Order: sequence, then C-alpha cells, then structure tokens
Amino acid sequence: MNALILQPQRCSIRSGQYLPATINTVLWGRLPCARDVGVITVDSGEELTIDTISHEGVLEDQGRDPAAFFGRNGVPREFVLDDAVALAASDIDRDPGSDGPHVVTGPIHVRGAMPGDLLKMTVLEATPRVPYGIISNRHGRGTLPGEYPLGNENVSVFAAVEEYEGRQVGTLPLQPGGDRVVRFPLNPFLGIMGVAVAGDVRAHSVPPGAHGGNLDINLLTVGSSLYLPVQVPGALAYVGDPHFAQGDGAVALTAMEASLRVRVRFDVISQADALTQFGALVGPLAETSDFLVPTGLNVDLDEAVRECVRAAINLLAARYGMDRTLAYAYLSAATDFNISQVVDRVTGVHARIRVADFRG
Repeated sequence: MNALILQPQRCSIRSGQYLPATINTVLWGRLPCARDVGVITVDSGEELTIDTISHEGVLEDQGRDPAAFFGRNGVPREFVLDDAVALAASDIDRDPGSDGPHVVTGPIHVRGAMPGDLLKMTVLEATPRVPYGIISNRHGRGTLPGEYPLGNENVSVFAAVEEYEGRQVGTLPLQPGGDRVVRFPLNPFLGIMGVAVAGDVRAHSVPPGAHGGNLDINLLTVGSSLYLPVQVPGALAYVGDPHFAQGDGAVALTAMEASLRVRVRFDVISQADALTQFGALVGPLAETSDFLVPTGLNVDLDEAVRECVRAAINLLAARYGMDRTLAYAYLSAATDFNISQVVDRVTGVHARIRVADFRG
C-alpha cells in the first residue's frame, strides 16, 4: 500500500487555522444545539482546514477497534488514522442504541452570524486521508430491509483506492476474493454540513433538516457551496460523514465512506441580502458552478419531491423575478430532480437548475 496518510497535525494544512478531530472537538451521533460552545472561532470570509473521521471502522458492530478492523482487510497499522483509533478507544458520550453513527467536527463559531442570516459554507479542498473506504449494509436499513444483507450479519465491504488510467478510482471485486474488479470514479464530499439547531436538545445525526446535517448531496464537492438559515448566534457550524464516492440514493445504506481533510470558507450573508438573493429560504440550498440546487426533505419521498419543487419555484421567483406559473413550466421542461438519499429516515430530493439558462 503506497499512499500519503494524513495523520492529525501533518501535511496539507493550507489555511490560517486548523481544526483537528479529537475527543474535545467532535460529537459522535448527535449534532450541536444552542447550548453548545464553539471549539474554534472564525470570521466571515475566513477559511478553515478541518479533519473529519469516518464512522466506518469505529462502530460497535465492527468491533470499535479500527486498527484491528482494517487490519483484517490488509491495512497496516501505520495506514490507520491515529485520531480514529483514539476516538474508538475513548469514553466519549454516545449511546449506540439512541444516537446516530456519524462523527462531526465542531461546532465552529462564525463571528457575527445571527438568526435570520444565511451561513454559506464553501468546500475549497477535500483531500482523502487514507487510500481505502467502507460501504456498509445493515439489517433493517437501506432500501431493501428484509432482503439485504443476505446473511445474518451486517455487511461492511472494503473498497480500495488505486491509480487507473491517470486518475484515482475506487475498486470492488466482482466476487468475494476474486481478481476481477469494478472501478468507479471518486468524488470526495461531505455528507454532513450544518448549523446548530435552536433549543437545548442536540439533533440526531441521521435525519437531515432545515439545519442541514446528513444531506448526502453528492454535488457538494470542491467548489460547491451550501447555504443554511442560521438558527443560533454564531451559527455553530460543523462537518462530517466524509465520502469518497456516492451514487444518488445511497441505496445500500452507506456509500464509500472514508475520512477527509477539508478546507472550508465560511461567509455570513445578512438577512436583507439573503432575501434579495434567495427569497425566504427555509431549508438548505446548494450551489455549484453550473447549478442552483434547492432541496426537499420529508419522511415521505413523494412529499420531499413536492417540497423541492416548491422551493425551486420560490427561488426562481426571488432570484430572477420569474412568474411562478412560468417557473413551474420551466422546471418541468429543463430541470432534473434527483434523489439525494432514501436511507436517512428523512428522504432527500434536490433539483439542478442550470444557471446558464438565465444569463443575459
């Protein structure tokens, strides 16, 4: 195995501030709320380098021993992240029966952010910390519970990263232990980007919501931004659930989960400017160089689609002054509505509105 391992505090730290993932700077299974205190403070417009830890390899059903777990898949100890080993060995507050699996780094206090504002989080870099990941299917989870996993045990599939035709790809064998493999592109992104919820109760890490959280939108890769309505002073932002790759839907339960080092810029957009640019935004909105990406989130997938369509109409009316009937027609003719994920209790749908269609 020949690759650069981004252990804590080492290599590739390009911003003025750096936030490692330690037992004092992460939450495991829950997301920040108003009673939490930021572990670091940034100004609007500032960049921050952040280490994230994948939950795969540290969970109880995998032995809560990442060195041993990945060792069984042929990974030497020096290729296992020290912060993952420390997290698994710690007594950090987490109830496996009631809390989620995800590890999030934060909260990050953004100076000047107030309820009514929007927080814009832009991913500037997303660097794999290891050359492998895990794709899991657990009983009672995924889109085919009762059908998969086929046996009695949960399934954690090891996926390696290799160089192929000049690019990094993920690989899976066609048969267990076989030599033939399927190769697929890597597209690193954060499954969780969010702000703290109001009140004194930390949100569960699995279902996404107006706070963002576990959105699993695979468009949120390098160069893309997520806009979130601020709920508490300072926003108390966080990131986690790092992915190397995911198809829309994430049907088995997880995608290719693996730890990333990310560089994120945090920008506060005032309430007045937010209304001008986006209208009354009540939920997450993503943006890429090519698309505006409104979202719909609901336990019912059909209703999530309806919420996404309504959000898209409102966005076109606010941003471009488009008549709502014409906006509805345009969306039908020209916009793709994609399933973000169907495995996180609250299902997600996102639209891809081409910004080029509105130039000139």
